[in-house]
Amino acid sequence: MTYIWQDFNIKTFPAETVVFRDGVFFPELSTLDSCEISKNYDLPVHFIYVGEISGKNNLDIIIDENVKNQAIYISGKIKVRADAELNISVKNSGIESILKGFFIIENKGNLKFNLDAYHLCRKTGISVQTKVLAYKDSISDMSGVAHIYKYCEDCISNIEFSAMADKNAKIIFKPVQKISAVPESAAHSASIASYTQPQIEYLYGAGLTSLEVKQVLREAFTSDIDLLK
Repeated sequence: MTYIWQDFNIKTFPAETVVFRDGVFFPELSTLDSCEISKNYDLPVHFIYVGEISGKNNLDIIIDENVKNQAIYISGKIKVRADAELNISVKNSGIESILKGFFIIENKGNLKFNLDAYHLCRKTGISVQTKVLAYKDSISDMSGVAHIYKYCEDCISNIEFSAMADKNAKIIFKPVQKISAVPESAAHSASIASYTQPQIEYLYGAGLTSLEVKQVLREAFTSDIDLLK
């Protein structure tokens, strides 16, 4: 997994892995051959989704009812330069099994992003945070729906979108929670990152050029989170 870290700055850790590059499953970099988790593993399961995508792409993750208390993670770092669609479906039937996901998307084209998170058992967890760097004239249409069904109490659910956008970029955020049972927690949010003039002036005062200031702000915005927390 060293090359994943070097090429895409993905933090890897001991885990069973399912790796996609440029929207294509890479079995030679994966320890599992399917996105269906049908049994428990001693290690966490880590889905890694990296590279450039175009056209229609699907990622369907299924956590079976036989799975108990399994940790599952998604790390995504994606570039879009033309028209692209990414449809993600997570179906969690594993009691006390929690999926945590974090996507960073660099969009210079027209992206349609759809996330459907299905809580199909009590005490399941699905939490996905998505950050978009939206460049000039790009379109980012981001939709996320969490479904907590009847009799699926005590779930943990979160859908979070944020963007750092050029003034000529178009951003559409649609995070939704559909709740039919009392969760432990359920949240959704959407935000646009902004930086204060004193912060920007401080960077200039430190001797950075205009391009370097932009790069520092982008790196600050896209700083990876620790999925294992």
